[in-house]
Amino acid sequence: MRVTHTFEPVYNSNSRLLILGTFPSVKSRENDFYYGHPQNRFWKVLAAITKEEVPVSIEGKKGMLLKHGIAIWDVIFSCDIEGSSDSSIKNVVPNDVAGLLGKTNITKIYGNGETACRLYDKFCREKTGAEIIKLPSTSPANAAFSLERLIERWEILKT
Repeated sequence: MRVTHTFEPVYNSNSRLLILGTFPSVKSRENDFYYGHPQNRFWKVLAAITKEEVPVSIEGKKGMLLKHGIAIWDVIFSCDIEGSSDSSIKNVVPNDVAGLLGKTNITKIYGNGETACRLYDKFCREKTGAEIIKLPSTSPANAAFSLERLIERWEILKT
């Protein structure tokens, strides 16, 4: 099924780092915001490393990100995808990550999982000229990583 990304990146002039996912899950698309699946650990991980309460509302999530200089977006603008399966992604049209970098002070890019990094390298890296740093996916499909291990690995965002 052909699907288009329907929500904007979260960033402002204070954003220093960018976290890229692949493409919003079915739940995220239903909720009209990033990492909307209740089993995805993204918000718990970021709350732990920023020493904040886990945000519940979209405004709360945006507020936590922006307060800590974090921007989020996805590599893909539109693609063919079955449900939420990253492995089914085909016919990718990437987002304009280079354009976002050009209007911000972002100096580091992190990928939420291997697929986000692979797609970034394939579709965006030549235009941005910037490396991406791979972080373990916060997806519930990444059962190999406990919440504690994810937090430990994502602590790199604080440097």
